[in-house]
Amino acid sequence: MDPSHTPRAAAFFDVDCTLLSINSGRAWFEYQRARGEISVWMSLRSVMWLALYRLSLLDYDTVTAKVLEPYRGVSASKVDGEVQAWYEAHIEAHVCARGKAAVERHRAAGHELVLLTSGSRFLNARVAAHLNIPHVLCTEVQVDESGALTGDYERPACYGAGKVHWAEEFARRHGISLAHSHFYSDSFSDRPMLERVGHPYAINPDPRLKRFARARGWPIEDWSQS
Repeated sequence: MDPSHTPRAAAFFDVDCTLLSINSGRAWFEYQRARGEISVWMSLRSVMWLALYRLSLLDYDTVTAKVLEPYRGVSASKVDGEVQAWYEAHIEAHVCARGKAAVERHRAAGHELVLLTSGSRFLNARVAAHLNIPHVLCTEVQVDESGALTGDYERPACYGAGKVHWAEEFARRHGISLAHSHFYSDSFSDRPMLERVGHPYAINPDPRLKRFARARGWPIEDWSQS
């Protein structure tokens, strides 16, 4: 076969509980709570949201709007600095060795490397830099002309079917065949994207995804101990 006609493939990676051994949302709320920056009520509400997320029952758009509201008018550069300090102190050590190895296998195969995550660029640009992943598809928060957060985000959020939306747009722009591409995720909420690619992988899967992956015969891998 003429190599010029070989379809181009991408390797898409979820972040929380996939490339990271932890949920960064939970870690961020715990960090803020320890610093006295959120109330007990907000901490409890965050725990509830995280439980719903783990069960793939979260109304992501509603929760994202509530999470972003307190940041309305806050300088994006201020948030970026806070996230940088938090990442270096609490998150970087949780990047999975087996995740790194998977990234390098795909790099060696010539696949386009992409983070595909529901989180914001504040954190995920750092994960991408750490792993030398050139592309980040995430939930993009809006910033006004003064550099302050508006409290809103670009829709659709990069969650559930929204991941398919942004991955398809990326594939069109980069000449990628999703049928020849790979996606690694821990969450049943990513079922739409897992079904969209030719090579889905369940990594540290939640109970619903583990059952579904077994029924479909998808590879199931444990990266949590790396």
